[in-house]
Parts: sequence; structure tokens; C-alpha cells
Amino acid sequence: MPRDVLARMRQELEENVDPKTRDGAQRFFKEEVKFHGVKSAAVRKIAAKHFQEIKGQEKEEIFSLCRDLLETGYGEEAFIAFQWSYNLRSGFQPADFSVFESWLVRYVDNWAKCDTLCNHALGSFLEMYPEFLANLKGDWALSENRWLRRASAVTLILPARKGLFLEEAFAISEILLQDKDDMVQKGYGWLLKEASKKHQEEVFNFVMRRKAEMPRTALRYAIEKMPTDLKKRAMAR
Repeated sequence: MPRDVLARMRQELEENVDPKTRDGAQRFFKEEVKFHGVKSAAVRKIAAKHFQEIKGQEKEEIFSLCRDLLETGYGEEAFIAFQWSYNLRSGFQPADFSVFESWLVRYVDNWAKCDTLCNHALGSFLEMYPEFLANLKGDWALSENRWLRRASAVTLILPARKGLFLEEAFAISEILLQDKDDMVQKGYGWLLKEASKKHQEEVFNFVMRRKAEMPRTALRYAIEKMPTDLKKRAMAR
């Protein structure tokens, strides 16, 4: 039975707990977090191993297993859920957007969960169904939920690395420009940084036109990969 997989997988997670990893996890987060304390490499192996046991199941059944993992609140189990959903990307359908959006709203409570979902399953989904970009520019970027606002930017990082959706990246960055939340500032700054790898001139011009209003945190992220002379011009008061 598919749910037997979860019991076996959790047992394997417990067997791989590293006290040093568990005790040090909190320092990466400002909010309270839950981790078993398993090293990332071990979590990836466990996720891949047990996906082999369920990959023949219907997508909806696997999504249900993912929800069970997410309900626990543990970071490792969220990683596995998001990895399993990413493994299903060739079969994504438009209706899956509401699934991913509900996970963001209900289960994402730190930057690691946000970025893992957005940089894998959601980023791939948006490349397949760009009509949902409007949701990012609308409901997400304007949400009171800090993780939805961060997600509106971070979801575009995977496409941005391929040079895609530059106009949308600028539009979302414009909406988030003066956001007071540092997690949101870092999110759209990161997006601009990735976009600059394919569109350096356009991103530099965008930053220069808005640097007076842009928080320094976002600005530093955005120009991180640019040549020294451009960085100096952007950082000049």
C-alpha cells in the first residue's frame, strides 16, 4: 500500500538523524522550524529511493502522499514532498496550479520550503503554463502572506536562468520594490540576479532607474553577478 511507504521512509529518516545537523538547523532561520536533523544528501537519497516504490501510482495519489508529508511540518518531509511533485512534472496539468498554491498557503512557513517548491515544481509548471503568470503578478505579489510574495518572484528563477519571462520578472520586482520584508527583498533581488545572467544590460538599467527606492538588500542581490564597474555605479549613492 502506498501509505506504507511513508512509514518506512520516516523510519529511515529517524535512522539517519545526525544530532549536529538537528541542533544546528535553527540558526538558518528566524522563525521556529521543525527538522528531524538529517543531512541534505541523505534526504535526497531517501526521497529518490522511495519514489521508485510509488512512481506507478496516479498523480493524485502521490499528491495525497505529499500532503501527508507536509502535514507533519518537518523540513525534510517537505523537501521529499516537493521533490516527488517535481518528479511528476511531465504530467502536470493546469488544475495542478491550485494544488501547489494551496501548499504554499497551508504548509510553507520558511524560506527553505518556499524556495524548494518554487524552484522545482512551480517553476517547471510556469514554463509549461505561462498563462498562470497573471496569478503571480496579481494575488501572490499583493498578498499579505510573506511567503506568497516571495514565491511570486522565486517561482520565476528557474525560467529566468533560461532567459525567459523578463518582462514578468520586472513587473513583479516593481510590485515588490519597496516591500519591508527582508525575505521578499532577497527573493526579488535573487530573481533579478538570475535574470541578469542572460539580460545583464536590461537588468542593470532596471536597477539604475529604481536604485533610489530599492532597499540595499535587494540591490546587492540583483547586481551580485555583474562586473565590478557596474556594481560600483549601482551602489553609488
